Amino acid sequence: MIDISRRGVLGGSAALAAATILPSRNAAAQDMPAHEQALYQAAQREGELTWYTGQLQAEPSEAVGRAFVARYPGVRCNVVRTTSQVAFQRLSQDARARVAQCDVFSSTDYSHFTFLKGEGRLMPYKPVNAAGMVKGARDAADPDGHFQITYLALYMLARRSDRVTEADAPKSWRELTDPKWRDKLAVGHPGFSGAIGNWAILMRQAYGVDYFKGLERNRPQIGRSAGDPVTTLNSGERLVGVCIPSAATLFSASRGNPLTLIYPSDGTLMVPSPSGAIVNAPKPNAAKLFMEFMTGPAYSRTIREYYAESLRPEVPPPEGSRPLDELNLITPTPRQIETEMTDVKELWRDTFGV
Repeated sequence: MIDISRRGVLGGSAALAAATILPSRNAAAQDMPAHEQALYQAAQREGELTWYTGQLQAEPSEAVGRAFVARYPGVRCNVVRTTSQVAFQRLSQDARARVAQCDVFSSTDYSHFTFLKGEGRLMPYKPVNAAGMVKGARDAADPDGHFQITYLALYMLARRSDRVTEADAPKSWRELTDPKWRDKLAVGHPGFSGAIGNWAILMRQAYGVDYFKGLERNRPQIGRSAGDPVTTLNSGERLVGVCIPSAATLFSASRGNPLTLIYPSDGTLMVPSPSGAIVNAPKPNAAKLFMEFMTGPAYSRTIREYYAESLRPEVPPPEGSRPLDELNLITPTPRQIETEMTDVKELWRDTFGV
């Protein structure tokens, strides 16, 4: 926004340009509640924010960035999308180098946030919009307001429907150790994906370490992100995706790929995934505004287009997904994630050699 008082009297063409820019931003602000308007005015002076995220896949992450700019013109969102573990490593490298680049951090690994909170590296800011979120998101947020749930991710099985019939498909996580699935499975890696780490914790709890040995004998193709099996199944290299994200799978199927979700009889993994503003954020007001955006309805409308679960009661669930109250949902406790994540990563590397 042009500061006329500093620049003096503008020439005719510059004044016309300012008149074109200012009304559009004022019009955008008119649709905002008062708490967002105040942050928006402050964020415009900062001009941008940087978002490190491992939650959504690349395309929906970029869509979120565009939706934010559309709602708050003049505040650019720099989207840095990687896997959750890589995003956390990058944030840790910034801290070691004593540089501040990230304003808001999002991950599928809850333990990242308990650690960052304990280190005093998260801004104590509770968005006003968070009060209107669905109960599951509100209940899993930090009670002190250091982080909020911005993604209720579901992970399950999926099959190539043109090559694996419903009758032949695995019905549970346990069945994946059956030799019939040798060279047919694709999965992510807990060293990169927080969701895979959550799943590994629960599989060890339910079936012990021998489960991973049985899975290893079936030689699964191991990627990084939990979303990598979507690409692998689309290419036909493998037939069954393991701990595959519901949102990315449904989105791929909507584009004509022959993918079908399988809800395991021994539980669909739900991962409440947090976001938090960094305490030394270079653009603190823009960071707070982005947290308001992610907990508000405009964000849920955006991610719903990519088949992610809605976080707001006024925004319906994505097309093709089953209502959450119909599912057998399993989720590790925050304590399990905090204390067992490192162990299952080491177990995975020892078992699979990667």
